[in-house]
Amino acid sequence: MGLEPLFQAWSYFRRRKFRQCSDLCSQLLERPPGEQEPDSEYTVFQAAWSLKTRALTEMVYVDEIDMDQEGIAEMMLDENAIAQVARPGTSLKLPGTSQGGGPSPAVRPVTQSGRPITGFVRPSTQSGRPSTMEQAIKTPRTALTARPITSASGRYVRLGTASMLTNPDGPFINLSRLNLAKYAQKPKLAKALFEYIFHHENDVKNALDLAALATEHAQFKDWWWKVQIGKCYYRLGLYREAEKQFKSALKQQDMVDTILYLAKVYLRLDQPVTALNLFKQGLDRFPGEVTLICGIARIYEEMNNISSAAEYYKDVLKQDNTHVEAIACIGSNHFYSDQPEIALRFYRRLLQMGVYNCQLFNNLGLCCFYAQQYDMTLSSFERALFLAENEEETADVWYNLGHVAVGIGDLNLAYQCFKLTLVNNNDYAEAYNNLAVLEMRKGHVEQARALLQTASSLAPHMYEPHFNFAILSEKVGDLQRSYTAAQKSEEAFPGHVDTQQLIKQLKQHFAML
Repeated sequence: MGLEPLFQAWSYFRRRKFRQCSDLCSQLLERPPGEQEPDSEYTVFQAAWSLKTRALTEMVYVDEIDMDQEGIAEMMLDENAIAQVARPGTSLKLPGTSQGGGPSPAVRPVTQSGRPITGFVRPSTQSGRPSTMEQAIKTPRTALTARPITSASGRYVRLGTASMLTNPDGPFINLSRLNLAKYAQKPKLAKALFEYIFHHENDVKNALDLAALATEHAQFKDWWWKVQIGKCYYRLGLYREAEKQFKSALKQQDMVDTILYLAKVYLRLDQPVTALNLFKQGLDRFPGEVTLICGIARIYEEMNNISSAAEYYKDVLKQDNTHVEAIACIGSNHFYSDQPEIALRFYRRLLQMGVYNCQLFNNLGLCCFYAQQYDMTLSSFERALFLAENEEETADVWYNLGHVAVGIGDLNLAYQCFKLTLVNNNDYAEAYNNLAVLEMRKGHVEQARALLQTASSLAPHMYEPHFNFAILSEKVGDLQRSYTAAQKSEEAFPGHVDTQQLIKQLKQHFAML
């Protein structure tokens, strides 16, 4: 004896078999409209319609809280500037202003935006704030750099095309013919329809119209609709209006999600201190909430306050000891603080939890090498090469193997490793820089100079290529070029003592002329 079809469709939905659920609902919708559902004011037809919209939405659902990328247009043409010259420690656009006891760029590499490379790649960690449009476009976009994506709206356009994929016969709901006012009066149907329009069809304007009508019908007392209006405003770039809606929703119903949405608005408006205060107020009402503590840690990390970020990541682990992001960030912090043995414990913990990828074995290999556990180093890198999914990952592994070769004094092996890095990723500025140093040791000055120029053009945010070029130029007597490169090096890393001494020497030379 078979199950009742609507119950079968609901069962598929509960088990996340959305394709079968959608197909079964389509069959139910092809039948003539039937009787009322028992104990419900809706007919079987309406129930199947609602369930199908939810199934189609779940197929393409993206959590709006974490998924946030700023495109070049959003960054360079931002009209929401609060202060052109922000006070130190109050802006994400000037991350180098508050070091907070973290390692310097001499120890920990930085992204194009001047932030230390984090232990965990998130959308927000890579979106730096380039100073010019030329720099934004020129920088190659890999996980190592802060090249912004061409347009954040591009992702939404691609998400919106899901409606064509999921329905070969055309869209399931013809939005242009919908009477939104009618649906707004049926709250149960309206919520499913809103999520379908917002996530599946990606029609923010119609979604906003429906949400406005529905919240009016609810006499402005339903917090859920206010959050949805806020999401629509955020997607449209109306951040102040979004802020009002989220605040109004929080007054009616205290929710962690709403706090996270509101913090996203403040971060987009470049107000990290306000976002931090909001998270801390949220923790008073929701003590020990992992997402809020993690949000504070991320902001501190983006503001270069590494020691505070590490403290909050430790608080995250007290609440949730399997939080991958916190473990990875604390591990990388220990590694760059010259504690590879402790970092190794954190990375081993990730391995025990079932994380099994190229990046983890790459990090394990480096930790083993610097902790002098040489027996495990090469086997970890071999495993990393085996698990590499693309050429960028392979390039990372060969680059680190090059460092291991330099560490054991085998410069020929190091040279081969850096060459293999460039074979896999032609934009790897660090490898060009290290190859140039090896060429200098061999006495090939012109080749070294060409490699350093390539490195400094690929990564203007790194101080090493500029400094090495300044040293090389000074040795061959080209003082003017040496001075220019030394100034760029000082701009990238103001606290570098060797650069300051070189500039001082060059100024003495120029004074004697």
